[in-house]
Amino acid sequence: MRIDIVTGFPKLLRSPLNESIVRQAKKKKLAAIRVHDLRKFTHDKHKTIDDTPYGGGAGMILKPEPVFECIESLQRKRQYDEVIYLTADGEKFDQKIANQLSLKSNLVLLCGHYKGIDERIRKRLITKEISIGDYVLTGGELAALVIVDAIIRLIPGVLGDGESMLTDSFQENLLDSEYYTKPAEFRSMQVPEVLLSGDHKKIQQWRQENRIERTKQRRKNLLS
Repeated sequence: MRIDIVTGFPKLLRSPLNESIVRQAKKKKLAAIRVHDLRKFTHDKHKTIDDTPYGGGAGMILKPEPVFECIESLQRKRQYDEVIYLTADGEKFDQKIANQLSLKSNLVLLCGHYKGIDERIRKRLITKEISIGDYVLTGGELAALVIVDAIIRLIPGVLGDGESMLTDSFQENLLDSEYYTKPAEFRSMQVPEVLLSGDHKKIQQWRQENRIERTKQRRKNLLS
């Protein structure tokens, strides 16, 4: 998989994209992630990527010229499955969308910033709009990191134990079960006896029942 991230603030992305699971995916050559600085696609001495909105009002708007020039330069080199704009009014990101995107080969993530982007970008270039929640961030860079992490870990071979993601929260519309590790007793709190039994069939059944019960208690809406 290749992911190209388009942003006016590349420094916000570089460190997280070189840590943990994302770093391992890149090291195994299972994912390639490129960050593109919009300011390199400007042609004035101030490297301007934003301007005031027509009609007045507060805030600044990302200009169309550098965004078009950057994304079109990428599209000349390869075909992209999706060009995704990260915006508060987009479709809410969830595990189902993460699963779908993890099957793609080439993605562009456009990070909004300031008040928003010129609408002509959305109409001409964008194929999908995603929000990570009903709140507003300063820019789409943090949202891009969330989405990259969520989909990269689903690529076969990225996780050391690929089976672990099959029972992640929100897979099968259920939350994950409780987990325990050594010691078996800690401050008078005991690990459930079934987990110490060695009976894998009973353990699997207990975990499935536990997933359903936790989902009923915490996110009953998922079961509907």
